[in-house]
Amino acid sequence: MDSLQVINHPIVADKVRQLRDQSTSNADFLRLAGEISRFVAYEAFRTTPLTATTVDTPVVKGAPSVRIDTEYVIVPILRAGLGMSPAVQEVLPHHRVCLVGLRRNEATLQPAVYLDGLPDSLDGAHVVLCDPMLATGGSLVCVLDMLSARGATDVTVLCLIAAQPGVDFVLSRHPEVTIVAAALDAELTDVGYITPGLGDAGDRLFGPPVH
Repeated sequence: MDSLQVINHPIVADKVRQLRDQSTSNADFLRLAGEISRFVAYEAFRTTPLTATTVDTPVVKGAPSVRIDTEYVIVPILRAGLGMSPAVQEVLPHHRVCLVGLRRNEATLQPAVYLDGLPDSLDGAHVVLCDPMLATGGSLVCVLDMLSARGATDVTVLCLIAAQPGVDFVLSRHPEVTIVAAALDAELTDVGYITPGLGDAGDRLFGPPVH
């Protein structure tokens, strides 16, 4: 599997257009984020192992079938990751959710952890990181460092939009991860926003924070 996969599908492209549109309401943005997240998850896990089994249908008993036995640890990066995780939970039948919260330190401009809901050990776990906007990659690398320190070696990152500079930075620090995105933008602004991007995903999902 390639380290970076960008979905090439006309329905996804049209939904990304709507997501970018500045006139899209918070409610529609949340709906679109969930719809796109399902497509991203479908693509990311197309090679998930299957176990042979049987199923009793209304017509016949013991029809050949398959099931997914793999359990995933879904990690939304707060707060914007919450806009993706419900859809990803629907796609992956066996999962648990662990939250990680980051905020930018205004003095150092580096991500600071304010919530660490990860288990002490992630040895052998299949981890799914939900991060709608992969911009500079600083926050994502911070969480990947946390995961690596706890033994995680199988990590898939799901994004709505990624920027090439951020992808390059993440893969330079964690070449073992797989990144799956609905769209890839080429550049960042001087203040680290993806361009053309879609603005602040957290604000567009949930409204601006109240100070």
